[in-house]
Amino acid sequence: MFFTRAVTVTTEDIKFSKADPLNGKYVFLASGCSSCHIAQGSTDEYSLAGGQVFKTAFGSFVVPNVSNSVKVGIGGWKFNDFYTALKFGQSPDGQHYFPAFPYTAYSQMADQDVADLWAFWKTLPSVETQTEKHQLDFPFNIRRNVGLWKILYLDNGYYSSKNDRATYLVEALAHCAECHTSRDVFGGLQTSKWFRGAKNPSGTGRVPSIHPQDLMWSKDEIVEYLLSGFTPDYDVAGGSMALVVKNTARLTKSDRDLIADYLLNLPPS
Repeated sequence: MFFTRAVTVTTEDIKFSKADPLNGKYVFLASGCSSCHIAQGSTDEYSLAGGQVFKTAFGSFVVPNVSNSVKVGIGGWKFNDFYTALKFGQSPDGQHYFPAFPYTAYSQMADQDVADLWAFWKTLPSVETQTEKHQLDFPFNIRRNVGLWKILYLDNGYYSSKNDRATYLVEALAHCAECHTSRDVFGGLQTSKWFRGAKNPSGTGRVPSIHPQDLMWSKDEIVEYLLSGFTPDYDVAGGSMALVVKNTARLTKSDRDLIADYLLNLPPS
């Protein structure tokens, strides 16, 4: 059980063929890794120094340095450490990661994509910037409690009944629900309000609903937004969404189409 025992994964347990760093770069973009892991104000999407602070009802989460620094990043990790972090929310020494790291979404990632992402990750630079520690309120600062949280919320599968590429892009890689869906008192996603908007995790305002009952954009308008950041009203994506669009703009046209299809076909809620 997650509450009492660490998960042990060896490379032999992971199902993948030869890792492809080019696909890994694509997965990196689709997953929005740099949106959180670059330093505040940085324009270098491959310098994963961390340091951004997200203020929540549970306290302040500080995004860690995940560059290839051996001293302050993850440069000393092995592939199975990386895999276990993404798929199980667990550190190399067996501690639970707080779910501000969206491993509930990444737990659905294909093993091959994780392997490819790791191959690309190892090409990125080392950044020797030490980040601060999380500042969380009691009892949310007790990592052991996250084990119970995982029993409730990890490995619940997809929200969508369709196990297809569109669902994989939206729910796993891009983890859109992490910001666009509200949370309960324990920080778990409220699936009954899927994509109906939520409090901004950085502390002010709201993340808008992108459910078709509220958004009312056409497929072409959604696809254009994912490409250029322009809304049908000629407004433009700002804040953290601007970083998301920077990534979605480099996805294939077919993948942007699939994301739009997923959103437009969400059931009423």
